[in-house]
Amino acid sequence: MSSRTLSIELPEPVFAQVDALARDTARSPARVVSEALERLLALEAWQVEDIKAGLLEAESGEFASEAEVADVFARHGA
Repeated sequence: MSSRTLSIELPEPVFAQVDALARDTARSPARVVSEALERLLALEAWQVEDIKAGLLEAESGEFASEAEVADVFARHGA
């Protein structure tokens, strides 16, 4: 996979955490940040796709009925 360089400023406590994790896991700080960013992007992409799907359902009128909502609340003690 090809890569590109991105320079960022980190608050000192975050930099210290990255540095400590890199040392403790025998990885470079760049690798630690890259892996963390990959996980964050995957998580947020999933969330955005789920929100988009929900909005499409809402726009097409796919809503739960009052009875369905009441049933869910009752099952969860709300």
